[in-house]
Formats: sequence, C-alpha cells, structure tokens
Amino acid sequence: MSDSPSLDPEDWTAFRAAAHAALDAAIDHIEGRGDAPVWRAPSAASRTAFTATLPLAPTTPEAIARDIATHVLPHDVGNTHPRFFGWVHGSGTAQGIVPAMYEAAINANLGGRHHAPALVEKQLRDWIVAIFGFPAAASGLVVSGTSVATLIALSVARLRALGPDVRRKGLADAPRLVGYTSAQAHSCIARAFDMLGLGTEALRIIPVDDVFQMNIKALKDAIDADIAAGLRPFFVAGTAGSVNVGAFDDLSALADICAEHGLWFHVDGAFGAFTQLVPELRPRVAAIARADSLAFDFHKWLHVTYDAGYILIRNEAEHRRAFAERPDYLAPATRGLAGGNPWPVDYGPELSRGFRALKIWYHLRLFGLERLGAKIAENCAQARYLAARVDAQPALTRLAPVSLNICCFRYDASDAVNDEIVVLLQERGIAAPSTTKINGQTAIRVNITNHRTTRADLDALLAAVLDIGRERSAEP
Repeated sequence: MSDSPSLDPEDWTAFRAAAHAALDAAIDHIEGRGDAPVWRAPSAASRTAFTATLPLAPTTPEAIARDIATHVLPHDVGNTHPRFFGWVHGSGTAQGIVPAMYEAAINANLGGRHHAPALVEKQLRDWIVAIFGFPAAASGLVVSGTSVATLIALSVARLRALGPDVRRKGLADAPRLVGYTSAQAHSCIARAFDMLGLGTEALRIIPVDDVFQMNIKALKDAIDADIAAGLRPFFVAGTAGSVNVGAFDDLSALADICAEHGLWFHVDGAFGAFTQLVPELRPRVAAIARADSLAFDFHKWLHVTYDAGYILIRNEAEHRRAFAERPDYLAPATRGLAGGNPWPVDYGPELSRGFRALKIWYHLRLFGLERLGAKIAENCAQARYLAARVDAQPALTRLAPVSLNICCFRYDASDAVNDEIVVLLQERGIAAPSTTKINGQTAIRVNITNHRTTRADLDALLAAVLDIGRERSAEP
C-alpha cells in the first residue's frame, strides 16, 4: 500500500501564483486603508457567510481568497486606519507582512530545543535588557500580551513570598497575601490575582491623586493597616501609562516603598514603558530599572503586528523556579537538538509557542529604536495639539490632563449624547475613538498610538464631533 500525498502543493507553480496574489491583496489592503471608512459593521451577507457548514471537502484557494476579500478585509476592526483612536490598539505596519511569511515557512516551536529561532529570542532578550537597564542575567519571555505577562510575574512573586512548596501544596495553608495597585491600573492585574487563587479581594485598589497617579500616602497607610491585621503584603504594581488617561505612577516612590518592606515591585508598562525611547520622557520611567518585573507590549506603541507581548524578570533563578518542570520526554541535554538549555518552557506556562520573536526582532532592526521613539514623541505632540483644539472650543470640555498620548473630553451635553457621538463616528466610518468615565462623566477618549495619524486626522475628528454633537443636541 503506497503512502498518500503530503499536504504540500502538488503544483508549486500554481501555489506560488496564488501566494503572490494573496500578498498583493494584503499589500493593497494596507496601502489603501486610509481611503476607506475606519470601520464598517459586518454585512448581513458576511454574517451569513460565517455560518457555513463544516468544510469536509477541500475548497479552492481562489474561493477562499474571494471570501476573505469580500467578507473579512472590508470588515476589520479598523486599527490600521489613521483615524483609529480607540482603546490602546496598535496599528501594525505593511512591512509586518514579511516576517509573518518567514514565520509560517519556518513553523518553529519556541517551547525549547537548540535551533536558530531560539537564538533570535535570546538576542531579543539581550536587547530588551539593554533598553530598560535590567541586570545582564535577567530573564524574559515573549508572550501574547501584557495580560499573560502579568500572570507570569505574579506567579514568580507568589513563589518568592511563599516558597517553592506553593507549587505543590497550593494556598490552603499559606499566609494571606495582599497586593496593591492604583484605581487607574489595568484590570489584568485583578484577573491575575483571581487566576492564581489569591482572590481579587487580596488586591488593594489605592486611590489616585488629581493627576491620576497612585496616592503614595494612601498606599503606605494600606500597607501598614494590612501588616497590623496580620496579613502579608507582597506585591505592588505600578502603572507606566494608564489606559484611561495615560498617567504614570511615581515609580521611584513605589520602588522605595517596595525596598523598605521587601515587596515585589512590578511595572505594568503595556504601552508607556517605551517612553524610554524618548529622551524628554525617559525620566518618567527611569525607575523601571529598579523593578522586579516589567510587562509590556510590542504590538501597541511599537507597531509590531499582533500579538507580541513581553515579560522581563530581574531574578532569573526565581523566574525559572516558578515554572521549570521537565518530564522524561523533555529531559535536557548538552548536545543535539535537545540542547540549548534552559528552554523558554522553563519560564512560562506554554510549551507550544509560536515564533513571535521573529517579527519583533525584524521590526526593531528594520526601523531602529531612534525612529520608533520619534513616532512616540510625535503621537504625544499630536495629543497636546488635540487638547489645545478642544480647549479652544466653547462646546467642548477637557476632562483630564494630557500627560502622554491620550486626550479625554466631552461635548457639553448629556452622557447619552456623548455616547451617541462616539457610536455615530464609528458607524459612519469617520473615526473610531472609545469612551470611558472620568470623575463619573462620560468622556470621548482619543488614544493616539498610531504612526499613520496626522494633525489633519485630528481636525477631521474634532469637526465631526462638533457636527454630530449639534445634530444630536438639537433633537427633541
């Protein structure tokens, strides 16, 4: 009985032509993205197309390409458009298509073993250590994003506080651990407390001051109260660039408090950590070099394609103790393909890991840190420009200082009108800001982590806000 053909193309020439056509379609999409609406809701036809039955028989590449062109590309989230300002989405680059092709061709598993893709990730770690001033022996791992990075950091902090037996015995007989973060911190920190069995109530939410920084006195008081109550403080998470307004905690003060009490100092730098690349902003994040752990994303303000996050841990030995567990079939070796130890699986929960490091490595080399830092500085200048335009409009009120790249304001009408302004901006394809609450009021939130945005885009946004605001305010 003969073997059946592999899944590779039987006709490589035809496959090459189809692949070139797909590449052209992808490049065309990005090249013309700014000329299309920022966002279009999936059409009825597209929603129906995604209810098709299981594909038991093969489908031709041409048919799949038609479906992508008709039902996927026109209805993306919009973050590659220059007027996408929602949440903290990255905008990617056209050049990101190239490493994605190499990544698919190599199809490496970065869980471990001795191969060149692992060396790429190790070099990337060296670069990150140099950027943020961590010790040369620090450890790091490419992950999907800051949420997973935070989970890893908290796992290592928990092991430091309770000892290695926590991996075997769990928390049943452990002292009650408590941690601290600000009211402006990202929700992934509370989620990590939940997933690790610590409970969200063990995370103390510390109020912020009038510039949305964690209140240092309130933090000290909370730590003292927990110690007096017989609890064990172990973890403080500072924020470098809050999602709501782009605020930075006083990281130096937090580092001092953690040093005084022997607490793990974690920094959530999901997008703000890369202000390290901007000389005039660098002092805000200088204390990152004192952190025990740093979580951040390349897919936000450095414009690497999704997904590309990172966790950096000061103490490599503690990091490895929190995760290393090798069964016989993954036994380390000093020679052969099972070499290259320690493996990435020794530093996190994933054994099956894609070659995410390649696109980051490619991106940093292609653009260089100076150019990437200049785009960050430009986005901050654009936010200040928008703030000045808002302040000059009698019908608009700014709700928070512009400390970085986020401008929060509202049309002088009800919360319902402001919600409707944002929805109509999105539905009409004009722009895509998001909303949030600032001091109890609905804010139109404009986040600029977009290398394609120009001041003309901000002018168009503001003109549309005013037009829709007048339109909706005039309705009975």
